[in-house]
Amino acid sequence: MDKIEINLALTFKIPDEGINVNGLLYGLKKANSEIMLGIIKTFFEAFEQKAIERSRDSAKDRLIRYGHQRARTLRTSFGPFKYRFAKLKNMDTSQILIPLREALQIPRYRQYQNEAMEPAIGLSVHLSYNRSDLEVDRILGSGASRWTVWRRLHEFSSSQCHFQDLKKIPYIFLLVDGTKVQLQGPRASNLGKKEMRWALVSKGVGHPFDFAGIWIAWSWEQIAEDLKDRLSYENLEVLLSDGGPGIIENLLAPGMRLQRCTVHAKRDFPYILYQDGLKKKGQREFVDFLNQIPALSFSKERIEKLTEKDKENVREICERTETDFSELIDMLDPDQYPKARTYVQNLAGVVTTFFQWWLDHNEWIPFTTNLIENRFSQVKNRIKRIGRRWSDKGLLKWLMVVIEKIFYPENWDDLWKQYLQINQPLHLVNMRISYRWCFNTT
Repeated sequence: MDKIEINLALTFKIPDEGINVNGLLYGLKKANSEIMLGIIKTFFEAFEQKAIERSRDSAKDRLIRYGHQRARTLRTSFGPFKYRFAKLKNMDTSQILIPLREALQIPRYRQYQNEAMEPAIGLSVHLSYNRSDLEVDRILGSGASRWTVWRRLHEFSSSQCHFQDLKKIPYIFLLVDGTKVQLQGPRASNLGKKEMRWALVSKGVGHPFDFAGIWIAWSWEQIAEDLKDRLSYENLEVLLSDGGPGIIENLLAPGMRLQRCTVHAKRDFPYILYQDGLKKKGQREFVDFLNQIPALSFSKERIEKLTEKDKENVREICERTETDFSELIDMLDPDQYPKARTYVQNLAGVVTTFFQWWLDHNEWIPFTTNLIENRFSQVKNRIKRIGRRWSDKGLLKWLMVVIEKIFYPENWDDLWKQYLQINQPLHLVNMRISYRWCFNTT
């Protein structure tokens, strides 16, 4: 392994008085890019010299110096710099070679090097493509255009972000949810609102939920087929969902238990009553009754206080929940409130699965989909408030990057190393720093 020693001497002007720690650090920050770009240029010159020597040795001196290319701008995470690549000419074939470009595998027609795109792509998870570019330009002085950020994000997403085959992982919980997004087609044509849906899986209580898939404008039937191809579906024991149309029919396999989200159960009920023609003032009796049903009024804090001694009490709660649901069904006249009555009938019995699981296994499974919704709120805000309209392909590419950046931040650096194809990174092995004061003798 070769080593290179670069001697660097820095001279700074220091005010006679008034400098504080912030002034010191700010000055160093402003100088950082200039220092690093100088070091990069020195490395290029050193690598180029060695690349020329190796090329001429391998060609048995049939290569001659042939001047330099025009200065080419390379944009890096330290800022832009220009470099004139040396050229060699083969005297036998007249072929022109660029030794440094080949030695460092520098792309021919790219100003923005891949390593410079990480800040903008990371910021575009939270900001618009345009704002992420402006912010990087403000901080580093080398921001790409929003189209470049968009194109490179798609490239990064296609090469690094994929849902794998998960059949070998013993998942037992499946959680699904979705939201509507505004899509656009060719030439910004409005395609209307479509469903964006996602699925997460977990190996059990105490284990994290992992993303199993995310889909744009797919039916639950198509999603079920995809999941059954990539999961050991027969091992799944509990389906957690908000009970949207098509979920139970397609995703609840024989032997699986269903846990309806208790938050959605309460949130959706007024809307169902409104569909039956009952406005807000007339809903109060039914809504208040539903909200006081024991299984729907339980909190995480209350659950965590339960012990083995409380099992009989939990059984009583299950019985009261069943009784209250029956009473509410009787309150809803089938002729006046057919949709609300059917909704409550379907809800009864599937919101107490978390109780039954605790009685059987002495551990609590989630009883809401909030564990994903809370983390997904910033994603939905970016989609609906900043992006506004998306193509299905563009949204999916962006979402794949979002999942890695927000939900698996510990893997982000490794993903970038893979994307940049860093097999043998540069290592600093030693550093010597000294100083001397330069006194003005005049």
